[in-house]
Amino acid sequence: MFVSPRHSLIGATLTGATLTGATLTGATLAGCLGLSATPALADSATDDADAMRDAECPGWLPAKTQCFKGQDTHGAYYWIAIPADWNHKLVLHSHGGPRPNAPKPDDPVNIDLRQYDVMVREGYAWAGSSYRRGGYGVRMAAADTDHLREIFTARFGKPARTYLHGQSWGGNVAAKTMELYGDGDESGDHASQGSPYDGALLTSGVLGGGTQAYQFRADLRAVYQYYCANHPYPDEPQYPLWEGLPEGSDMTPEELNARVDACTGVDLPPEQRTPLQQQTLDNIVDVIRIPAKTLKAHMRWSTFLFQDMVEQRLGGASPFSNRGVKYSGSINDDALNAGISRFDEDAKAVKMLGEDAGLSGDTDLPTITMHAIDDPIIFVENEWLYRRARERSGTADTLVQLYTDEAEHSALSTPQYAAALEALDRWVEQGQKPTPKRVAAECEAREATVYGGKCHFDTDYQVAEWRARVYARQP
Repeated sequence: MFVSPRHSLIGATLTGATLTGATLTGATLAGCLGLSATPALADSATDDADAMRDAECPGWLPAKTQCFKGQDTHGAYYWIAIPADWNHKLVLHSHGGPRPNAPKPDDPVNIDLRQYDVMVREGYAWAGSSYRRGGYGVRMAAADTDHLREIFTARFGKPARTYLHGQSWGGNVAAKTMELYGDGDESGDHASQGSPYDGALLTSGVLGGGTQAYQFRADLRAVYQYYCANHPYPDEPQYPLWEGLPEGSDMTPEELNARVDACTGVDLPPEQRTPLQQQTLDNIVDVIRIPAKTLKAHMRWSTFLFQDMVEQRLGGASPFSNRGVKYSGSINDDALNAGISRFDEDAKAVKMLGEDAGLSGDTDLPTITMHAIDDPIIFVENEWLYRRARERSGTADTLVQLYTDEAEHSALSTPQYAAALEALDRWVEQGQKPTPKRVAAECEAREATVYGGKCHFDTDYQVAEWRARVYARQP
């Protein structure tokens, strides 16, 4: 069994119990599976567990899987799936986004469990939260993730192993969960019991924290406005671009898309774009270094996400600056740099965003990250930032980073998730730290016999540093 330098990892493999026959719930289920005694938990977690309901599992889950759902005391909806051949281990999922709208009861199953049902097929119980609200808030999402672990434990007993899985922005959330709750909760209530987590799998993760990971979208707003001048139009109320939208704006995503289309023709076949549209599109994507197909998505995030982040979370102040940035890649860089809108960061807003989303790397839980080299949404160079954070905190020896030669973000090839999760579990159980080559070999075995989809691991890839992708800021 792996024992980290600073944590005595909890639990032991349980054997000989499966979910069969009639539906089992609560204490009956925990008792039949031989799970360890439930530690002292917050009263709210016990109340939430008591209010949990059975749910009808969707047909795409393995036969005889049992599903449960509920809404916790903070307002977050959750789903839990436990396969018939449960290995007594839990994958606690942190979803990406942030999603702008209020959560709905079945969001965790319709969006997240559907995409990562491979974990249930691998024998793990799966639990995912919608979080208590839409919009930005890494600490909020981390608290809801950890609370779901408490709910699961209160209802089914403590799993033999608990692994975090964070996807995209959820990678930031899961990494923050490790740092905030890896020694117990923030108040230290569980510290005497050791870590409630055994490891983490972070896929396509926003691992640079908020201030760095979103800076390029502030650059995008400035570059887009220089060329298109339609967001806002000259005859509309003007506002600082880092604000996303002014407070009270009723712009819709469809209206924003229409403005981007009018300026760049991005959704048109190239032969149907005007010469000016093509030139404008080329200038924007070449300067910002994003694929054209992602322009609308990044514009939505730099509009609606920024509005939520700035107005609702940062008191209307700017966490971003482009002062001194020298943009390049356009047909006339001198004109661009002379004419582009410039803005400065507010020190208090930077601090607030850093406290919410910043990652210190201060966790020695075994961690595997997996990222597509050509991820069009979250640049792979986020992995360089995260490794640097783990190196600075002295925990890089418990980090393994995997790369694939895909150009995907939300859904990498299925057998890769299975192989990465198996590698993490073996690392924790047997102390065998994985290598990229070994994970690739395990993936190929699954590719041939278990799952559709190919394996795309690039075991020789070395990620470039952050400044190779995102413009340096003025010191």
